[in-house]
Amino acid sequence: MASQTAPRPRRLPGYAEELARAEMDIAALESSRQSHPVNLERRIRLAYRLFHRASLSETMGHFEAVAAVTREIIDEFGPKEDICLLQANLDFRFHRLGEVRRDLQMCPLLPGRFEARALLADLDFQEGRYDAARLQFERLIAEQPTWDNLARLAHWKSKLGDPSEADQLYEEAEDDLTAKQMQSYAWLELQRGLLDFTHGRYEGAWRHYQRADEAFPGDWHSDEHIAELLAAEGRFHEAAELFRKVIARSAKPELQQALGEIYVLSGRPEAARPWLASARATYLGSVQRGEVHYFHHLADYYADAQEEPAEAVRWARKDLELRSNYSTQSAMAWALHRNGQLSEAVEYIRLALSSGVRDAQIFAMAAMLYEAAGENGQSESYSQAALQVNPKYRNFHIHH
Repeated sequence: MASQTAPRPRRLPGYAEELARAEMDIAALESSRQSHPVNLERRIRLAYRLFHRASLSETMGHFEAVAAVTREIIDEFGPKEDICLLQANLDFRFHRLGEVRRDLQMCPLLPGRFEARALLADLDFQEGRYDAARLQFERLIAEQPTWDNLARLAHWKSKLGDPSEADQLYEEAEDDLTAKQMQSYAWLELQRGLLDFTHGRYEGAWRHYQRADEAFPGDWHSDEHIAELLAAEGRFHEAAELFRKVIARSAKPELQQALGEIYVLSGRPEAARPWLASARATYLGSVQRGEVHYFHHLADYYADAQEEPAEAVRWARKDLELRSNYSTQSAMAWALHRNGQLSEAVEYIRLALSSGVRDAQIFAMAAMLYEAAGENGQSESYSQAALQVNPKYRNFHIHH
């Protein structure tokens, strides 16, 4: 009698299949554009599929293709709501915040649309209007509790509220998904894992990251988070190997900087040098093209990776001019401190803390600055607060 074996579980479609599907759709829509150039509906669908591909790969060339098609559509057909909304999302992603409202206002009724109101609430959060952002997220959820708006409010809670409420909201967002939305489910699991990670709960982070990897296999975003967690656990060799694999698929400079920093921590400064140099070159090349989304990374890079504190202050100030929030304010505080401008640094850390943010890294920075300023009571208070939020805050983490 022939032996019988249990059937192997079917592997879920993952990153490679989703990217291939996007490429196939784009090719078909590009062909259709050649034969039916005045078909607006297909042109808009092409723009959105290009955006989906770019969001998967996160390569600048793919995002530039989106921008080129949106410009063509607006030039040829005039401003249309769906394409202006896409352009606004593209500008938001790259920190061109001043352009987001302009994009939405190109169509008089667009700012009142559900999706546009969510984007405007995101803008409130980025520009430091935290209560306005929260109220709008809550209003949108009361109207229609979509998974993405639940996730927006969860992110707000993770930074300015109760992290347990944040996790509950992420879980509620997952419940809103269909079985076909595995990419979105994986993204939500990564957010839940990151929430555990930033509170020092590494076992929980592992569980969520593994669920994300199982739900949407082959996604380098999951590997990026896993590599960060490996480094935080002191497993530098494994982390470096995984970061190298991720960088081979998505050569984002912040990942190259992270790999360089891991090599420094593991006592291999020579191995770190080319990765840090490559990250710096990409950051500066972006700025030379007129882009602004790497200002924050340049401030961090020159404050710590390559100690040129005056440069750190310059880039932190530019970022602060774009969006004044607890993240840019604390980056400014650290750059000023590194540049020997302690009194100004304390002013900015106080401003960041006034937001109500609960972040171990910001609390630890505040403790250090207050100690340097001789405010020992404040220093001890924030040192304890940092440990309460994340007892492992001194471990490796990527600068986002």
